[in-house]
Amino acid sequence: MNCPVCAGRAIGKVGVGQFYCWDCCVEFTSQTDKVVIYDLAEDGSLVVWEDPILNSEISEAALE
Repeated sequence: MNCPVCAGRAIGKVGVGQFYCWDCCVEFTSQTDKVVIYDLAEDGSLVVWEDPILNSEISEAALE
C-alpha cells in the first residue's frame, strides 16, 4: 500500500481501515470507493485534509 499524498511506503495500520504515513505524517482511511485524508492537530485530533485537486485524483484512482 502506498500513501495517497506522497506515494511513500512507510505506512502503519492505526485501526480497522485506518492507516498512518510516517513519511508525510497524515492519517487516512481507505474504503472500497473512497479515501479520506486527515491531518493531525496539535492536540492529537484528526482534521479532514481539504485539497480539491488531490481529492479528485484519489477518487479517480480508487475507481480504476
